[in-house]
Amino acid sequence: MKKIILLGLMVSLPINTFAAETLPTPNLDEVVVTASRNSQSTKTVTGDITVIDSEEINRLRGGSIADLLRLQPGVETYTNGGMGTSSNIGLRGTNDNQLIVLVDGVRINSGTTGTTAFENIPLALIDRIEILRGPASSLYGSDAIGGVIQIFTKRGKSNNTHLYASAGAGSYDSYSGNAGFDTAYQALKFGAQVSSYDTRGISAKKRPPAVAEQDRDGYNNFSGTAYAELELAPGHSLGLNYLESKGRNQYDSTFIGNYLERYQQGYGLTLRNALTENWNSKVQYSIGRDQSYSVGTATTNSNIETEQHQLSWQHDYKLSNGTLTFAYDRLEQEVLTENTGRRTLERSRSNDAFVLGYVGKFDAHSTQLSLREDHNSQFGNYTTGGIGYGYAFSPAWQFTTQYGSSFRAPTFNQLYANAFGNPNLPSEKADNIEASLRYQGQQLQTKITVFDNHIRNFIQNAPRADCPPGFTNGCAVNAGKIEIQGVTVESSLALAENWFLSGNLTVQSPRADATDNLLIRRAQRFGNLVLQYRNGAWDWSTELTAASQRYNDTANQISLGGYALLNTTLAYQVNSNWRLQARANNILDKNYVLATTRSLASPNNPDYNTMGTNVFVSLSYDMK
Repeated sequence: MKKIILLGLMVSLPINTFAAETLPTPNLDEVVVTASRNSQSTKTVTGDITVIDSEEINRLRGGSIADLLRLQPGVETYTNGGMGTSSNIGLRGTNDNQLIVLVDGVRINSGTTGTTAFENIPLALIDRIEILRGPASSLYGSDAIGGVIQIFTKRGKSNNTHLYASAGAGSYDSYSGNAGFDTAYQALKFGAQVSSYDTRGISAKKRPPAVAEQDRDGYNNFSGTAYAELELAPGHSLGLNYLESKGRNQYDSTFIGNYLERYQQGYGLTLRNALTENWNSKVQYSIGRDQSYSVGTATTNSNIETEQHQLSWQHDYKLSNGTLTFAYDRLEQEVLTENTGRRTLERSRSNDAFVLGYVGKFDAHSTQLSLREDHNSQFGNYTTGGIGYGYAFSPAWQFTTQYGSSFRAPTFNQLYANAFGNPNLPSEKADNIEASLRYQGQQLQTKITVFDNHIRNFIQNAPRADCPPGFTNGCAVNAGKIEIQGVTVESSLALAENWFLSGNLTVQSPRADATDNLLIRRAQRFGNLVLQYRNGAWDWSTELTAASQRYNDTANQISLGGYALLNTTLAYQVNSNWRLQARANNILDKNYVLATTRSLASPNNPDYNTMGTNVFVSLSYDMK
């Protein structure tokens, strides 16, 4: 009864009258860096990019980064249970390992699986996210078949001392807290923040058969970031950034007390130099580490470690009608896996690359060119390129089109993991073409993007003649050619002085050429609708997110039903510094499935669990 009353208050409170406050005008000319590795106006970007700002991030306080990304155009997510369990992200129907993830410019993908532990990156640490959909290997190298997600952690925007903190509590005995500061001393700017989250969680599986699995699988996380930037002279600076995250979650197994610990660390050193008025240089050296330690029984455990060293030296030269970029990139990867103290895999490889890029603006015309030559110590040379063009019919209307090629070297697991891997797998290669029509007015913004991505030597988990019976999801297999065709529509509209409506819809067909079957866990239709109302100190929003049926196997026999979820957020700005916020997820208490352990060999296995109706309340302080 109390839950129903609270949800009713969250929906009804905003209709009260307060001093009117107009919703902020959408920023139609944002600056992004992911689309070309350079600062660039979104009005000149020929690719498909989305910016998630701090306001949108704060509305999901208490949620996960998967919850946030699920609201974005062309993004699909699925998790293997509740908070802290594996969160998989796919762009435009591609695999979660066909995506590059950067945190402040540092690669944090795992070298063994190729995926990123999104579940261990708290929203509290993030200031902004840029999502570049479509192939980006000509800019960033291997893995960028689906695109790039770049996460920017919080840092001060002025020399003033800035303090901020928040604390929250919610359903499933969930508690969170974070605090941070930014300040400056003479030519030095620096800051740091920490974040903590703890929950008793839910059972990772629905109706697990074993007694040991019929419990709540808890999760806790402690993370932090730090940065410093020293101005050596006008136009010359030296910066340092650091990220560390450690999460521990329990998972369902016949052994009581099993758990998985995931540790991520990334730090980088960046030297920026304005060599002339038009010539800028940036040298960045960074190290990314990923470690996974799992305890399965009283006597068995596994340890997986990845370390990636990255060096990038980039030069940008401003021309009268654009910017010319030349860069050298080096990536070194090392992996080590152990099973109960016995070393099972130890491998390394390196990649050297040269990048040439150009971004131009000629009156109503926008252009983007990129060419990259990669030399992989394991797979040899790859040449990828991209070409984009945009034409502004008027200040509001713009047409863009882009072609790009990309590749992905198989992960170490896909090549060498015992019984699962295949050392003869070739690299994936892809060609993508897309076109967009955009309208950007003060009240209405709309964008329609059509895309067609052809992937060769696509690697997926599927039955294989030599795959052991215990691998219910199959082993690494070359599935041949894949074609992903689709269209994404996104729009936002200021309905009235205090009302704002936005939404997106993706219709796609990610299919294997040989069988015409859909790729696993891909919906053919999915989208979101967000309604926001702001009046005086009150800010209310509600979200409807939905997806159609998906399949959990390559034969399209194990189906996952479609679903629709309703979430809402109500916030009250107590004063200029303090904000009280409540968020309710899955208001209608839908019983839905994002992933399952069912297979053709074991059709009665349980599905992975999802959270029912849950509420999270937080109080935050932001010094103005």
